[in-house]
Order: sequence, then C-alpha cells, then structure tokens
Amino acid sequence: MAYLILEEYMQSLRTPTYREEKLLEVLVKKASLAMPKNWKSGLLVRPMDDGGMGSLYLFPKGKIVEGRVLGKQVSDFQFTDIDGIEVIASLNIDSDGNLFELDIWKTDFGKLISYPDL
Repeated sequence: MAYLILEEYMQSLRTPTYREEKLLEVLVKKASLAMPKNWKSGLLVRPMDDGGMGSLYLFPKGKIVEGRVLGKQVSDFQFTDIDGIEVIASLNIDSDGNLFELDIWKTDFGKLISYPDL
C-alpha cells in the first residue's frame, strides 16, 4: 500500500510551467534570497490539493526530502486573474532555508484561471 502512495506521489511531480517559473523568478528576486544562479536547474513541483488555486510544493534539484517543514514566508506578489479576482502568491522556504512552496490564494477561493504574464 505504501508503495502505491509513493508511486502516485512521484507521478505527480513535474517541471514547472513557463508561467510558474516566471512567477517563481519574481518571488525569488523579491525575497533577496542568496540562491545559486542555477536554482531552477532540476526544480520539480507537485500541485497542492488547494481546490485548484494553483499552489505548488517545490523540490529544489528534484530532491524529495522527508520531514521538511515550513520555515517562513520570504516574499509575495499580488496580481489580478483574468476574471478580475485578486490573487496573492507567496514564496515559502523550509526550516533549512530551501524553497518549500509557492502558495497561491485567490481571494474568492476560486480556481486560478491563469498565472500572470511576467
């Protein structure tokens, strides 16, 4: 049973889309994090179960580390979805200072239609 859960987890990992990556770039820059130039290399993401708002778990260099915990929010960015609803994107790191999650909150709790053009 545990094997099936792990397999399902692994299948949901993917590389970020172009727009997800651009939003992450903005958030990393705003956070003034000391990131290596190749921080995007090997980055994998897994969608969160957030009702379709677009939040992602982040796995730098594709490493899945058990027991990671939320450290803190390091930056945020507000934009308007194409339906006119405000969206807040927050970048969180884990307790070791590594990228942890891209938290998306659409203020009406609806599904995100589109990431911003950046």
